[in-house]
Amino acid sequence: MAEKRRKFDPEFREGAVRIVTETGKTIAAVAEDLGINETTLASWVSRARRAGTAPVGESDELERLRRENAQLKRDNKELVMERDVLKRCMGAPRSSV
Repeated sequence: MAEKRRKFDPEFREGAVRIVTETGKTIAAVAEDLGINETTLASWVSRARRAGTAPVGESDELERLRRENAQLKRDNKELVMERDVLKRCMGAPRSSV
């Protein structure tokens, strides 16, 4: 006997699409978490992007911001080390920061 198709309400669909677009998780990961078919979720995301209700490049923007944040953390760490070296050279007491 054929399996009965599940129906998803519009709120569930919108929520699933938002998870994909806002968190940067893959469609496969979100589909598995929600217990739905990956192809179904991919079609919802595609339809939302065509309709203009889901941002197209938000995951790209999120990835860019993550890279920028990592670079800024590296820069900050280097500057803290340089500051500490200069303080030691000047004989100033070391900061606890």
